Amino acid sequence: MTVKTQIELARDGVVSPQMQQVAEKENYAPERIRELVAKGEIVIPNNPKFKGPAVGIGTGLRTKVNASIGTSSDICDIKSEVEKALAAEEEGADTLMELSAGGDLDLVRREVLAATNLPLGNVPLYQAFKETGRKYQDPSKLDPEFLFDLIEQQLQDGLSFMAIHCGINQYTIERLRAQGFRYGGLASKGGTFMVAWMDATKRENPLYEQFDRVCALMKKYDAVLSLGNGIRAGAIHDSHDRAQMAEMIINCELAELGRDMGCQMMVEGPGHVPLDEIEGNIMLEKRMSGNAPYYVLGPIPCDTGAGYDHITAAIGAASSARYGADLICYITPAEHLALPTVQDVREGVRATRLATRIGDISKYPDRRENEKMAAMARREMRWDDLEKYLLFPEVAKSIRAERCPENEDTCTMCGDFCAMKKGMEVFEPDIKGDKIYCTKN
Repeated sequence: MTVKTQIELARDGVVSPQMQQVAEKENYAPERIRELVAKGEIVIPNNPKFKGPAVGIGTGLRTKVNASIGTSSDICDIKSEVEKALAAEEEGADTLMELSAGGDLDLVRREVLAATNLPLGNVPLYQAFKETGRKYQDPSKLDPEFLFDLIEQQLQDGLSFMAIHCGINQYTIERLRAQGFRYGGLASKGGTFMVAWMDATKRENPLYEQFDRVCALMKKYDAVLSLGNGIRAGAIHDSHDRAQMAEMIINCELAELGRDMGCQMMVEGPGHVPLDEIEGNIMLEKRMSGNAPYYVLGPIPCDTGAGYDHITAAIGAASSARYGADLICYITPAEHLALPTVQDVREGVRATRLATRIGDISKYPDRRENEKMAAMARREMRWDDLEKYLLFPEVAKSIRAERCPENEDTCTMCGDFCAMKKGMEVFEPDIKGDKIYCTKN
């Protein structure tokens, strides 16, 4: 019996249990969620083996946060990667990508799947090229049939979405050569090894050439196909060059074709992008793809923030959420420098959650009520109430407890020289339920 995908069910007029869950979590009418899933503007990663809560990504929904983990050839500690997965979930990540490139790749994936309740994704080209390299000492000997078999094996394990580099083709590579390559080189591991395979074999990308086969596999497991950004810029001076735009156009076309086949589709976006170009980038993706959900990697709006790139990326993420990105991949303080630790993962998720919150309350002004409640609790020095409205209440509580003020109504920043306390003394008789806005004639 063939299982229908979320987009196929929605087009049949069916509100699935997953759509119902998303509607309840996002405070939306279930029928509206169904309509947007049917259009391909919302996706719900939903491998049948996934038993966690449904996560909706797309138009009108809260901007979601993805955390990426995974081993490397230098550091391969499965227990640590599981700890990172659990830390990401604990900190409020919405999805997780397992991007291991060292050790027993099947075992790492399965251990993480068993440990987490988040929808899990990956990049199948990582394992395909790593295992080919181990077997033949040459990744360019990759057999496309092995790649397709591997994609299905990973889906059978329970992956709910995959970043697959379908938009790289010979035309894209020609653009790289014609423009004199790049200042920042290539940033995508999967994309770069596919480019190298195409260069060595003089063949077309099988993921592009057999796109219908990729979609058929994803449909079989109702997984979301995230069209990988394999030619994304690794430096702001390379942003929106001809190679990146060639891949973006192809990915947006493929998103439309995939939806027509009944496959849930996302488009992946750029890495390093100047702040002033983020709005235009998102506008292009939305317009060319028919509002397909946009999964943005960062973005990182400068190249000199290493060590604090979780902050660099949070600035880009806030802008991206503001202008319509739907899923944002976090960046940790270790980005560009080392494999992240568990604490790096926590900091990355927190920074990105904060950034998406800033973007969302700008994009959706009607969702600012929580900010008002937090401000009023702070004004009235209701510290216990304030914690209820904060994104990171435990962190705030810990900081306050470590530096306990002499007067519990205040904090050690101001002590008895407190603006809030003095302001309340002066204006408390004038406080109304809501501020009165008036204009002079």
